[in-house]
Amino acid sequence: MTPAAPRPLTAAIAYDFDGTLVPGNMQEHNFLPELGIAKAGFWQRSNALAIEQRGDKILTYMHEMLKAASYHNQSVRKEDWQRHGSAIRFFPGVESWFDRINAAGLERGIAVKHFIISSGLREMIEGSAIRHHFTEVFASAFLYDASGVAVGPALAVNFTTKTQFLFRINKGVHDVTDEESVNSFVRHEERPVPFPNMIFIGDGDTDIPCFRLVKEQGGHSI
Repeated sequence: MTPAAPRPLTAAIAYDFDGTLVPGNMQEHNFLPELGIAKAGFWQRSNALAIEQRGDKILTYMHEMLKAASYHNQSVRKEDWQRHGSAIRFFPGVESWFDRINAAGLERGIAVKHFIISSGLREMIEGSAIRHHFTEVFASAFLYDASGVAVGPALAVNFTTKTQFLFRINKGVHDVTDEESVNSFVRHEERPVPFPNMIFIGDGDTDIPCFRLVKEQGGHSI
């Protein structure tokens, strides 16, 4: 009897989104231009509000998006955000990257999984042309009322909050509402993606805690 082929090792690549896979911020590709809003003014107002209210800049940009959409009488259902996401343009090579790196991994006996960990909007990433390549998208998201209209933030992903999603990948706990499992003890050899098999790719200040965690745990940060 021919012995079964060895099971591939599993590796994970986690990516930031804005500035890493796409030029600038996702809001600047379609949402702001469609409303006729200058990106510099939008971010200035959003960041000033965070400083004034001693709040989180992720929460204030989400607030400013809803306020701008309301002022311009634009619909803010989930499908509307996904439509904006479908217009996102990527850096050259991004759209073919995933198939290329998957093939390179399999040649070396490695099954590569891809994840997003982003302060951007999950709904817009879900509507993007590359969504199908990701095992999971961990990103900020809106809360919706019974009519399906976005009314405020449901999840904000920022700085050290990004690191929890590395542990979710590490332990295979992808449900963001499952707080018990992600904090439960799991022997390192039983975790689906060991940290030494993990790569984090990012570009901004909000990625620094992830860079440090992955590197200190034996993985690689780019």
